[in-house]
Amino acid sequence: MEFPPIRDRTILVTGGAGFIGSHLVDALVGANDVRVLDDLSGGTPRHVHEDATLLEGDVRNRDTLEDATRGVDLIFHEAAVVDVTETVERPLETNGVNLEAGLALLECARREDARVVLASSAAVYGHPVELPVTETTVTEPASPYGVQKLALDEYARLYERLYDLPAVTLRYFNVYGPRQRGPYSGVISTFLEQARAGEALTVEGDGEQTRDFVHVEDVVRANLLAATTDHVGQAFNVATGDRLSILELAETVREATDVEVPIVHRPPRQGDVRHSGADVSKARRKLGFEASVGLETGIRRLVEEGPGGRRS
Repeated sequence: MEFPPIRDRTILVTGGAGFIGSHLVDALVGANDVRVLDDLSGGTPRHVHEDATLLEGDVRNRDTLEDATRGVDLIFHEAAVVDVTETVERPLETNGVNLEAGLALLECARREDARVVLASSAAVYGHPVELPVTETTVTEPASPYGVQKLALDEYARLYERLYDLPAVTLRYFNVYGPRQRGPYSGVISTFLEQARAGEALTVEGDGEQTRDFVHVEDVVRANLLAATTDHVGQAFNVATGDRLSILELAETVREATDVEVPIVHRPPRQGDVRHSGADVSKARRKLGFEASVGLETGIRRLVEEGPGGRRS
């Protein structure tokens, strides 16, 4: 897959040892000087490209952040606590990662006159009353995670207006692909792990909740387009525009893996959104972004290649 060209830049990717960040680093190395800042709590050095410089550290540490951003031209901010349940249980601690560190990063970017692409989330919309959601849909987060992401989203646009900082926010919907790992790695990777082990696929709640699943390859392309667009100070949905129920997803995984395992239900997660789906026309119109990897194709690729990707 070819990505929009970015060359001869000094680039920082926070969370670059993690799922989305490591794929983004892969697309940037070779033509750029790429740094990765990661505390390795959710990522692994195995996923960091050998041509990137790994800085092990916490984004909440101001000295660490200032050192990592010194001399950069471009910052992709992927570091976050992404588990909604953890933010419900530990709102104060997770706010330090998801909001305070992001605000400090914007300050560093202002000092360095660097462009910033920030990872936000569909969680900013909460329980939408109408679908699909556009970027102008009322934002009423249903969890501390959504509040934290929305606040940073607003800060990014404020910094563009107040300080002329070229910042773009990307509101990811349900991202999947190689290198998702850990207990909160996403329902697709969880289903695939269960199917490979011959275990029942565990569905939270009744399974009728719907999601818009977008492949990490498309998310990387959206990031690179955001890094070169003239439409700064704005937020964009990053999704496919298609919705699928979790039960339908479970059936798709069973077919792709060709295993006969049952589907079982367990209680729904606290703060979970019932239905989620994006209108992606703004990203198509202003960024030139459109998802290219269909869900069935993406799942088949995961089955064939395994979950680890190139550096697993």
